[in-house]
Amino acid sequence: MSFVFSEELARRVEEAASRYPSRMAAVLPALHLVQREFGWVPVEAQAWVAERLGVPEAHVHGCVSFYTLYRQKPVGRHHIQVCRTLSCALRGAGGISDHITKRLGIRPGETTADGRFSLVEVECLGSCGTAPMFQVNDDYHENLTPERVDALLETMR
Repeated sequence: MSFVFSEELARRVEEAASRYPSRMAAVLPALHLVQREFGWVPVEAQAWVAERLGVPEAHVHGCVSFYTLYRQKPVGRHHIQVCRTLSCALRGAGGISDHITKRLGIRPGETTADGRFSLVEVECLGSCGTAPMFQVNDDYHENLTPERVDALLETMR
């Protein structure tokens, strides 16, 4: 697969880098920009970021592989991230994840055949007081029940 890195993306990465005391500090914002552009951070984009910022490629890859917010493979149009940390687990996140698995026919880490939904289980999304919850793309959905999940999934079809 070939990726085209636009002049606009290069400009935004440079703009982001200008806000930091070192180019190394701009790796995370640059990766966010790349992910926003492509929907994930392919290896070719990691090399591009490293070259653009003048930092080691291994450092960029280390960031992508360490932080779960960076996707290393394409995801569905509706990327569902179910929080599984203690607060959510105690309030039923496992049941919510199981419900989504049955409803969509995919397990965590998979994407539906039509590319519409992907499902992952993640660590804390910082919404402990409103558990169980999931994040779909950039939107939080809290105080989930199987019925609420069904209604949300229907709006995404």
